[in-house]
Amino acid sequence: MRDYVEIGIGREARRTYDLDQISLVPTRRTRSSKDVDTTWNIDAYTFDTPLVSHPTDALATPEFVIEMGKQGGLGVINAEGLWGRHADLEAALVKVTENPFDLSTLQELHAAPLNEELLAERIAQVRDSGVTVAVRVSPQRARELAPVVIKAGAEILFIQGTLISAEHVQQGGEPLNLKEFIGSIDTPVIAGGVADYTTALHLMRAGAAGIIVGSGVNTNAETVGIDVPMATTIADVAAARRDYLDETGGRYVHVLADGDIYTSADVAKAIACGADSVVLGPVLARAAEAGGKGYYWPSTAGHPRFPRGVIEAADVDLIAAGYAPLSEPEQVSLEVILHGPSNEPHGQLNLVGGLQRAMAKCGYTDLKSFQKVGLAVR
Repeated sequence: MRDYVEIGIGREARRTYDLDQISLVPTRRTRSSKDVDTTWNIDAYTFDTPLVSHPTDALATPEFVIEMGKQGGLGVINAEGLWGRHADLEAALVKVTENPFDLSTLQELHAAPLNEELLAERIAQVRDSGVTVAVRVSPQRARELAPVVIKAGAEILFIQGTLISAEHVQQGGEPLNLKEFIGSIDTPVIAGGVADYTTALHLMRAGAAGIIVGSGVNTNAETVGIDVPMATTIADVAAARRDYLDETGGRYVHVLADGDIYTSADVAKAIACGADSVVLGPVLARAAEAGGKGYYWPSTAGHPRFPRGVIEAADVDLIAAGYAPLSEPEQVSLEVILHGPSNEPHGQLNLVGGLQRAMAKCGYTDLKSFQKVGLAVR
């Protein structure tokens, strides 16, 4: 039963929960973490871990995306970021991190024209490495850029905004109908972010292979008053997935959680709530391969008129979320962040190992069955 509270005469609000308000409840025989399988399959693609990087230049250099794939995850390229705007990508990123408290530098870099040939060249570099290529475009530019990135080698297309719907209506403009668009291409589409059951179900009916819950780390709560309670929303979208599975007689749509995920415990709780995969942001910014070299910002931070994100050191994001500072703030390899070994006790290194141990302690050895684990509200 949904929990509603009256906030005034004739006005109710739903009580919802964030990931840090719930905990796992072990009720089965414990298992060995060595027996836990973290494999994630979506469409024709298989990954050793259910971990995806948020599409931001703070993470995604070609080296980072390639290494993310080699470590068993999926790195996502932002087609509308700096990759296709600056021939010297490294120099552009240095300008951002040299002025971390001045968003105007990032906005100026994003104002440069998008060079489709340069973008295609860099996507091809990732494709030639042999890892799965995933590229993000915004709903506004999907028609324009999707053919470019697919031709360059994109195998999975992310159509992602802070919040999207199956059809975008604009007075005097041509709306983007995702059902028609997805039906016109052969590449699997992951779409989001969403914050409710109904929108998720509409996107599933539009043909999306995956649905993104949430919109990462941003300032939406301060700028537009929208804050996604991740535990509740993941569960709601998982319910939409179940209803859609029944409706279609077997078509399974994956749920990707993107928000409030800072530690291996958050990864485990997101999957326990119903996610098939999780999207990681600040926790990956410490990687030596990451573009921000310890700084993190969402792609929305570079918006020319209404930025909804800030540039911060990764530790700041983690501390603000209530987690302890890292014992060693210097950068480490992406391999250590994902697979360890860890020398800190707060779940910010060896994310896969932490997930495996959480599953094993609760008596589960595969991701799908782990979605049935008991939960408690703290």
